[in-house]
Amino acid sequence: MALNKTVYIGPFIHCESLNQLDICTNGMIGVGEDGKIAFVSRDMKGRQLPAQEGWEHAKMVYTRQYGFFFPGFIDTHIHASQYPNAGVFGKSTLLDWLNTYTFPLESWFSDLDRAARIYNRVVARTLSHGTTTAAYYATVHVPATNLLADICKSRGQRAFVGRVCMDRLSPDYYQDESVESAIYDTQACIDHIKHIDPQFDLVTPIITPRFAPSCTDETLAALGKLHRDTGLPCQTHISENKKEIELVKELFPNHDSYTHVYDQAGLLTPKTILAHAIHLSSEERSLIKTRQAKISHCPASNTALTSGRAAVRTMLDEGLTVGLGTDVSGGYTSSMLTEAREAIFVSRHVAMESGDEAKLSVEEALYLATRGGAQVVGLEDRIGGFEVGKDWDAQLIGLDGVGDTVGLDQRAGLVEIFGEETWDEKVAKWVYTGDDRNTMAVWVKGRLVHSRESFKP
Repeated sequence: MALNKTVYIGPFIHCESLNQLDICTNGMIGVGEDGKIAFVSRDMKGRQLPAQEGWEHAKMVYTRQYGFFFPGFIDTHIHASQYPNAGVFGKSTLLDWLNTYTFPLESWFSDLDRAARIYNRVVARTLSHGTTTAAYYATVHVPATNLLADICKSRGQRAFVGRVCMDRLSPDYYQDESVESAIYDTQACIDHIKHIDPQFDLVTPIITPRFAPSCTDETLAALGKLHRDTGLPCQTHISENKKEIELVKELFPNHDSYTHVYDQAGLLTPKTILAHAIHLSSEERSLIKTRQAKISHCPASNTALTSGRAAVRTMLDEGLTVGLGTDVSGGYTSSMLTEAREAIFVSRHVAMESGDEAKLSVEEALYLATRGGAQVVGLEDRIGGFEVGKDWDAQLIGLDGVGDTVGLDQRAGLVEIFGEETWDEKVAKWVYTGDDRNTMAVWVKGRLVHSRESFKP
């Protein structure tokens, strides 16, 4: 269905740089029939803004009191198949968590009816949290992976969908039978996405070795060749857990480090997303920077599984590209707003040992959740901010004012604004106390893909 010209009127906020928000308190953003931003008008003095020529009859969408438009969140690492286990991890750490909780759950996805229920739920849930783009891990199952791609496209979410490859250190009932079958099945998923979305306008296939220990040298090399031949992006895990790193040393004794395993396989490139990256050496970080690979920081998961505290400030200072990932279900939530909050808190725990310079600010956490994430998934020219020519991937945030009445109304639990807060303070309140109830509406490429009942376009 064709889009109408639409003008979005009211305050808008996006990240101008890593530590600077651009807050426009009175703006108009015009979005054309192609879903791209055609113009941005702003008036800092609060006067009525005139309509652009040719836009006099466009549809108008307004914020409400204390509301603002903000770019859609970009989740750079999430296991869609693990969503039923969100919040379920007991006292486990990474390797026993995989065997106790994860592999049994993922093996369910041979049942397409069950897969459909789970995938529909996780896509709907992430959209309700304002996540307009997600890099999804599926399972080893080709039909279920293709189903996830279908659901993302039908619901209008921008997504990277990867069939998980693993041919060792997993149950016999849940792994690739051979190198050849891993490549064949991965290609089948690539071909399916090419069929449903030939230009990868919304859904993009992504090559997905689970992590080095679960893949033989031969499978990693074959996936590296596929990565090179197709030019498609790649996602995997790295240096999440100290026992995992020791396991890599045992399994790959002829490699200098975990990072070198991927490099030797041809899987460390500018299109590679490396999740976690907690325990990297300085030499590994240097190699990652040289290869221009990207980092997905997953603070909630890293804390839940007691994997460690990633030194994000060090990565940023060294010039690495970093975004945020929820890592459901190692992470307990699919909310990127919560993940931004967790990133701030983890950085403060790092600061307790290494000094205040390690702290991330609200502005920096929001940058990682938007522009940083856009860089990680290779779409910085299309999403992450409100510039002319970018796609309108956006969310409308609503904050509730507190009146003179005593008690709480039915909207209790939303961010409470008392009227004297600066815009910086409103944003901080949203980050620290907000949730999906503040996400009034969500657009991807100009299409409304989620809204709350109270949203009145």
